[in-house]
Amino acid sequence: MPHRDVVSATAAIGSLTRCGRHLDAVALFSHILGDGVVPNEFTFGTILQSANALRDLRVGAQLHACVAKLGLCSNVFVGSALVDHYAKMGAVREALGALEDTREPNVVSYTALIAGFLKNGMFRDASLLFRCMPERNVISWNAMIGGSSKAGLNEEAVNLFLEMCREGIRPNESTFPCVLTSVANAGTLDVGRSIHASAIKFLGKLDVFVGNSLVSFYARCGSLDESVLVFKKIKKKNVVSWNALICGYAQNGRGEEALDAFRRMKATGLKPDSVTLLGLLFGCNHAGLVDEGYSLFKTAEMEQPGILKPEHYACVVDLFSRAKRFDDAKRFLEDLPFEPGIGFWKSLIGGCQVHWNRELAESVAKRIHSLDPKDTSSYILLSNVYSAAGSWQDVSMVRREIKEKGLKRITGCSWIEVQNKVHVFFNGDCRHPQSDDIYRMLACCLDSEEDEHYSYSYIV
Repeated sequence: MPHRDVVSATAAIGSLTRCGRHLDAVALFSHILGDGVVPNEFTFGTILQSANALRDLRVGAQLHACVAKLGLCSNVFVGSALVDHYAKMGAVREALGALEDTREPNVVSYTALIAGFLKNGMFRDASLLFRCMPERNVISWNAMIGGSSKAGLNEEAVNLFLEMCREGIRPNESTFPCVLTSVANAGTLDVGRSIHASAIKFLGKLDVFVGNSLVSFYARCGSLDESVLVFKKIKKKNVVSWNALICGYAQNGRGEEALDAFRRMKATGLKPDSVTLLGLLFGCNHAGLVDEGYSLFKTAEMEQPGILKPEHYACVVDLFSRAKRFDDAKRFLEDLPFEPGIGFWKSLIGGCQVHWNRELAESVAKRIHSLDPKDTSSYILLSNVYSAAGSWQDVSMVRREIKEKGLKRITGCSWIEVQNKVHVFFNGDCRHPQSDDIYRMLACCLDSEEDEHYSYSYIV
């Protein structure tokens, strides 16, 4: 096309972008500049998509310079595309600059920057910008809810969803998976049921994406019956649907049911992916199905080696260790196609804790300390092995070593939902407003248990 104009040039670049030929798209853009064709706002909007796909900040910066040279920085279409590019590359300062250069930025411009803030963990900045937006639509609400969910800010995500509904913004198919993930993380079953009802109210028939999220949510909250019921109602089940069911069974210690679901999945003609295998290995691990789990791994290794990831190998180590097959676990570690990280050795030491294998635990702990001297969890695991074996002097020695090295333990916590409110408890926690009543009831339960044990011993 020797006499190419801007319309045909933009169409050609767009065609390359849609085909995934992003380097060719950038090369063509450079070529048309050399031919004297002046790109317009649609040309830049198109070529910036290729810059995003290439994840090349230099290409984006060069395009930005070209935009400035042509005086298009204030154009809302180009400005929004630049904000989106910089936000996706993690260049928040540049994204903010592009927004400031845009004359009359719209909801797309603001939402792109909010997504950039959230991606870089700047939740407060994202929230402030969200509140200052002149206009908010369902996409901007979804960005905030999804960003909060990914950041582990589960309560904020749920509150944003409720606020969105109160303001009359109708949630769509993208809203519910995000908020259901947060509700599942918090373990608030009743809140999730309410959101399920909202999904039916707003969407009518639930698509496969919302259905998959509900299957996963109910399973993670321990309500397997409801999880299976939702799964059965999904008309066009995909791999993610089956993965949600298999992982749900696995998380609830139902390894046999997980294997049965896998067999039914294969009968539909669907192929397992890395998540399927991980769920199956996890289920076999906690149900003691060692041979079945290892057989699944070997089958994947022969038939689908591309789905194998380090976490699958770590699962096999854990599988052998929990079954007291330490020799198999060590041989498997020696034959790994890569250098095992700390997680692999922790799996082995975890098995030592279950079966009181003190010598192996000490050997593995030394290896972990050589890889990362500041890894607190390995000291805790070793201390637990000594505790299980009744070696209290060694327990004191390890804990003294933790203190002397200034290592900090990550405090565990648990939570319970009572009347739609989540109560969080830490080890030795006295901050709860009803802590006195809680400890009093706990003492009564322990006394009652001791009395029952004494009565049983007396009868025997």
